[in-house]
Amino acid sequence: MHREIMETMKGDRVEIVVDAGGETRTYEISATRAGRRVEVSIVRNVVTVSEVTRGGSLVRTARFMANRVLALVEHPAPRPATPDED
Repeated sequence: MHREIMETMKGDRVEIVVDAGGETRTYEISATRAGRRVEVSIVRNVVTVSEVTRGGSLVRTARFMANRVLALVEHPAPRPATPDED
């Protein structure tokens, strides 16, 4: 099982491009509130993207057949500059 957990921050999002039989469709799952995270897992040829609360409760989930997924792109929200980056 492959699982990736993005850093928790409001505005993080994952964009999924899927082959829909002759055309492509794009779906997006976002961390809609502070403290939520977006998890991506691939298990038995199924890609699952979920928005999860701090406590681990699922807010919403999208599932796709892995052989239909053309692209899965993570878009982290802009992070404030740290003092060592100035």
